[in-house]
Amino acid sequence: MSNLGLYTAAVLIWGSTWLVIKFQLGVVSPVVSVVWRFALAGLMLLAYSAMRRRPLGFSARDHLWIALQGILMFGLNYVGVYVAEQVLTSGLVAVIFSLVVAMNAVGMWVFFSKPIRISTIAAAIIGVAGVALVFWPEMHGLSSSPEELRGLAVAVAATAIASLGNMVATRIHRRQLPVLQINAWAMLYAAVVVALIALASGQRFSFDPSWSYVTSLLYLSLFGSALAFGAYVTLIRRIGADRASYTAVAIPVVALLLSSLFEQLRWQFATFAGVALCVAGNVMMLRRRPE
Repeated sequence: MSNLGLYTAAVLIWGSTWLVIKFQLGVVSPVVSVVWRFALAGLMLLAYSAMRRRPLGFSARDHLWIALQGILMFGLNYVGVYVAEQVLTSGLVAVIFSLVVAMNAVGMWVFFSKPIRISTIAAAIIGVAGVALVFWPEMHGLSSSPEELRGLAVAVAATAIASLGNMVATRIHRRQLPVLQINAWAMLYAAVVVALIALASGQRFSFDPSWSYVTSLLYLSLFGSALAFGAYVTLIRRIGADRASYTAVAIPVVALLLSSLFEQLRWQFATFAGVALCVAGNVMMLRRRPE
């Protein structure tokens, strides 16, 4: 696929998962649902790799880096987002997570000596401002209660962890290791770590056999994890983590459009202005040629 195709696939899939995740809430703990999601996605990728006779063996050193990518990008990041959303609105968490664009630009400079360009910073500012405008009503309702301040801290930490995961993915794929098998092992490592976190926090491991839960879990595992992360990590390899992470700005726009279709969301002036800024930031970021 072209870079634009990979970017579009990741954005459209992850934009739709905002609606699908709602069918995961209820009977099963959100953290336990993350375990099922990445365990199933990892097994799917392993099975596909074995069927296509792709090599699954890596050195112990490689496995350490793969495990670190999984723990950061798929494990702790998702746990942090779920914990933050227990006290903050999903829109506010989306605004905070869009800061990953700036964090990745700094990370690429610190870890890989890639210069931070003015166009990158400008696109990041425009994009984050757009996401903030889209969710302005939710931001305006934020209080200074200790609980919500802790939620903000957790959301920022989860975003920083995701950014570090992007840096590890960049390091791994600079060695030209195969994306498919790397993601398979990384997701299984993440599932194990999140399972340990769930056990340590006293959460009950359960499963909801209902049609809505099972089908949403399959969608999140196959499309939201195996395919979307495959596209995203490939994009990191091709254009860099700073530009690839701009999906965090485009995803809320897709989620907003789907919410308008299926949840009768009403648009306000700030919504239109925010979407316009997000689109402008996307154009600015993606039109820039890689160094």
